[in-house]
Formats: sequence, structure tokens, C-alpha cells
Amino acid sequence: MNVSNPLSQQRSLHSILEHLGQPGSRNLIPTPALLCDLELLVANIERMAGVTSSGGVGLRPHVKSHKSAFIARLQLERGAVGLCFAKLGEAETVVGALVAEGIDATISALLTSPVVGARSAERVVALGELCDLLVVVDDPRGVDELSNACEGAGRRLSVLCDVDVGLARTGVVDAAHALTVTERIERSPWLDFVGVQGYGGHLQHIAGREERREATKDSTRRLELVVAALTNVGLEVPIRTGGGTGTAGIDIELGLLTELQAGSYVFMDREYRDALGLNDEGSFAQSLTIATTVISANQKDFVTVDAGLKAMANDAGSPLVVGHETTSQYHFFGDEHGLVTMPASTNFRRGDRLELVPPHCDPTVDRYDHLWMVQGDVLVDVVEVTARGCSQ
Repeated sequence: MNVSNPLSQQRSLHSILEHLGQPGSRNLIPTPALLCDLELLVANIERMAGVTSSGGVGLRPHVKSHKSAFIARLQLERGAVGLCFAKLGEAETVVGALVAEGIDATISALLTSPVVGARSAERVVALGELCDLLVVVDDPRGVDELSNACEGAGRRLSVLCDVDVGLARTGVVDAAHALTVTERIERSPWLDFVGVQGYGGHLQHIAGREERREATKDSTRRLELVVAALTNVGLEVPIRTGGGTGTAGIDIELGLLTELQAGSYVFMDREYRDALGLNDEGSFAQSLTIATTVISANQKDFVTVDAGLKAMANDAGSPLVVGHETTSQYHFFGDEHGLVTMPASTNFRRGDRLELVPPHCDPTVDRYDHLWMVQGDVLVDVVEVTARGCSQ
């Protein structure tokens, strides 16, 4: 474990690590803290690997969900064909850490967001020296920037055309636009066109599987039209990547994608629970929780805990209180504090430790330096959030 915190925090952490593996050590973790049940995490990783393998597609999990070299390695060891990275800095950090750890095979890494500018293109080419890198583009100028950087370094690069399938965040908007971009790729002696990306982020949290399936069919059709147009001009499209946790089974059923970019399945969160319910896509365990401590219990109907706005992302609403999901509610109570209602049947006391299901796991993880890996009441490891804050 690499501890890069200030000296006082290192001392506190090392004093806890002295109790690693001991019964009750979970309760020594300072709060608020991000806990991950190691057994449930591994079970989730193996389950998605099995789903994709049996469905005949590759699994390229998104690192943006966990930002951890430790978890990325678990995914690769259990059959992932490669990794997805949302940001260049995230990829540089995690791939660098995996290479430093001596991972056995060359890592296949896909950068899922277009990069802009000569300097970023140069960083992309440099990253390609460490891994089998693929990068998406959605603009001819982006093609030229990458081609120029490759020429300057004397290195080739594999490129995918990013296709807007309804999210409207990035991607070419239609088949004609895709042809313009891919023709520019084909003209470059330094770039290899290897496929398309169609990420439907807007589909992942649609409640109800039939509703989610119909919306996914519409998005898939948009990608199909682009693939058909490229095929008609003689281009091969071997990689068709996209999808996510909420549409994994549906994407496999529809049969267009060759690999899935699911990410949140390793942890899950309240937002996914609300949307997926008992659907197959929702069958992954809640492995991630936020530990918090009751710091004041002087009020009749609620207590105050030490996890507030800074302890979790709040774009998806409030967390759930584990074990009290139907009887207690959490409310944000300031930057550092939360309010947990206390019905008559419950008696939370000062010093009690509660756990919360985060509303949105990805940005919540990015707020922490470490994941505390637990099994039962035992702390079994402390894992660095390797790419915390690496958003450039």
C-alpha cells in the first residue's frame, strides 16, 4: 500500500493497520470513511465477467467508477479484455501504477473522451508507450492533432469514431459526420481505424427494464446506421464498444456491441438500486458504503452524523441508512454533517456507527484517498484511490 498523506495522517493510518485482520478492527476506521466489502466486490467482478463471457462479448470496465489500480487489476485477472478511462490523467495514473506493479500482459486501455489540443495529443501518444492504447475522436481536427503527435513521436495509434447515440455529450451526430471523421483517419499514415464507440449514459438509470430496453433499442439503431455506412464504404468495424451497468443484459440481447463498458457494477449505489430494482442488471451486491458516526444525539427525533455534503456526491439525492432503509432517513445538514431521523422504535446514541448507501458511487469515490476493505467486522486491507482527482 502506498500512503501519500501528510505525516499525521500516515501515523493515524499505520496505527490502525496494526490491527489489520483482527476481529472488531472495522470499528477502528475513522469516519467518515469509504468501506468496501471485499467478498462482495470480488463476487460482483466475477459475476459481470460471467455475464459478458456467456453473452459472447468482451468486458472493458470503466475505471472512473473506482479509480483504483487494485480493483483494475482484479478485473483484468478475472477476464476483462481491457480497461476504460474517462480522462487522460486517470489513464496515465492507473496504467502507470499497473505497469509499475509488473502486470504480466500489455494493458489494453480505451480513452473514452475526445482530447483537444496538441499538448493533450502528445500526452496520448506518450501513454501509448505504456499500453495498448485506443482513443476516440469525433472531429476531423482531433484526428489531425493525434496524427501530428504520432508523426512527431514516430508511433502509430488505434482510433475509434465516437458516435452520439442520444446522450448528446460527445460523438458524431449521424452517418455522414462519421464518414467525414473516418475518412480523415484513413488518410493518416499514423492512425489505424479500429471501430466505433456508442455510449448511452442517458439509458443507464431508466426505471423499468422494458422502458430501458426500448430506449436502448433506439440508441442501438443510431449506432447500427453508422456501422452500416462505414461497412458500405469498405471499412471494417471490429470494435463496437459502449453500454453500461444498467443496460448490460439488454446490450447483449441486442447483439451489436462487441464489448461492454460497465463500471458501477463493482460497487452499486442508491441511484442504480432505484432504477434497476429486481431486474437482472440490478442483481449485483451493494459492496460500497460510507461509514459515519453519530456525533450528537440531543434531539428527540433525529441525530447528527459526521458525514455531510463533503462525504458524498449529492447529485442523485440522499443516501440510504443501511439496516434502517424504511424507518430512518438521511438529510444533508451542512458541509460536514448529516441528519438521520430516529423513529420511536430506534434509539441511536452518541458514538454509534452507521453506514450509508451512497447516492452516486463514481463521484463519491473521488472524494476519498482510500478504500477500507472489510469482511464482516474485520479490516482486511486499505486500498489507495489511485486516480483521485485526476480529471485533466
